[in-house]
Amino acid sequence: MSEPDAPQPGAPRNTDPRTVLVGALASAQNAVIPALLIMFGSSGLGLLVAAPIFFAILLIGTLFSYIGWKRLTYIVGDNDIRVESGVLSRSARSVPYERIQDVSLEQKLLPRLFGLVSVKFETGAGGGEDLALSFLTEEDGERLRQLVRERRDSEAVQSGTADGETAAIAAPDEGEVLFAMGPGRLFTFGLFEFSLAVFAVLLGMLQYAESFIDIEIWDADLWRGWIEQGSGRLAETDERLRTVGAIVGLIGVIVIGSLTGMLRVFAREWGFVLERTARGFRRRRGLFTRTDVVMPIHRVQGIKIATGLVRYRFGWHSLRFVSLAQDMGAASHVVAPFARLDEIAPIARAAGFRLPDDGTDWHRASTKFLVDSAISSALGWLVIAGIAFYATREFAPEWTMIATGVPLVIAGLNVIANALAWQYQRHALDAGQIVAARGVLSPRSQIATRLKLHSVEIAQGPLARLRGYATLHLGQAGGTFAIPGVPVARAREVRALVMQTIAATDFSQLERQAAR
Repeated sequence: MSEPDAPQPGAPRNTDPRTVLVGALASAQNAVIPALLIMFGSSGLGLLVAAPIFFAILLIGTLFSYIGWKRLTYIVGDNDIRVESGVLSRSARSVPYERIQDVSLEQKLLPRLFGLVSVKFETGAGGGEDLALSFLTEEDGERLRQLVRERRDSEAVQSGTADGETAAIAAPDEGEVLFAMGPGRLFTFGLFEFSLAVFAVLLGMLQYAESFIDIEIWDADLWRGWIEQGSGRLAETDERLRTVGAIVGLIGVIVIGSLTGMLRVFAREWGFVLERTARGFRRRRGLFTRTDVVMPIHRVQGIKIATGLVRYRFGWHSLRFVSLAQDMGAASHVVAPFARLDEIAPIARAAGFRLPDDGTDWHRASTKFLVDSAISSALGWLVIAGIAFYATREFAPEWTMIATGVPLVIAGLNVIANALAWQYQRHALDAGQIVAARGVLSPRSQIATRLKLHSVEIAQGPLARLRGYATLHLGQAGGTFAIPGVPVARAREVRALVMQTIAATDFSQLERQAAR
């Protein structure tokens, strides 16, 4: 079997012809549900009506898929990659290599069956403006990715804006494994991803249940009669059986919720591997949709460490890279979705960041800010408690204590949470980076390199000006970084130090310094 031809620079090319077949199968997939609804909704002639509609949708989808494939071409030029598409109105888009942040490969289930991939050129523009080619063979996709990277790196060398990556132009992508998740880790991860989404799907399916069964699902009188009949039967049964039934029902909800979350984790994270390669960080994951993303080290702008209310008690965290490119629509790349801190630390070091330790010089948020936050968060619940008190006292006095007490308890918990937050809402600044941490029950932290920050803004509302604190907004490419409740004097000090770093930096040499 001969090797597929590599994409030739300057020559217009179509994507793989099997793209038409993928489009046809996708049309068939989309036609199944309408055909089933028509078949069961049409009495007597259901199949005779549904079959022609199914094949009509399939034929139209295949035709449009062929025309779209035929009219889409791409050209790998000397300075850019160009894509032309459209049938009635043609559109052409050109992306210079120097603007391409990364080239990633994605395989959804249907293309994967034919060995096809979607090549995505991440530009960091956001808003769905990234360029994509669907579909190429796996070999052509990898060759195109390497070719675009080589041309991007060559332009960077000629302009003198890159150094560390130039030696890696022809280097392979295989490298040192920094983090991986096997079936055991995925199973544990799935236990913490409890989800009741399956019940929402079942409720949605009930909208069409009347087409399959001879029962009016939304008839209130029918359900009322069943409940009254069931109550009479339950009264005749033993109390222990009712208790067992309630327990079994609760266990069923927990099991279904856990299985739903676990299936989602296995589908998204199967085969998760993060490697340190000559080109940067390479992440591969996915069971049905397989993604292969490479993130150059010098393009990582910051990191985010997060956890959850329950998983934090067991020592599990997640790590994300803030980057100019997007990760399936998200503003940051997940590089360790379920890991211990001792597993996260080496990944952070490889990206040029250092996790806080016992020697970190923390600066806490202003106590005035936390007092104001506690009052503002509790005020709304106090208003609700007052309204509930007067409403129930007049119309339902027996509910007054409960209706008033619940908002008061929530308001009190808000005050306690803000009081505890003082020692957890903090920030630190050293010679190379700035760190912000917050959260009591599920702490989160964010770290940015001072060298890569673009601006520092001090924002104050009327109350903040009166009370003497501010919010620091740090300009970070590809993400947002805000530190609220900083005393004004400290905010000015941080701004001066960060701006000193920015002003002393020759940004034409930024990638070279970061790569080193």
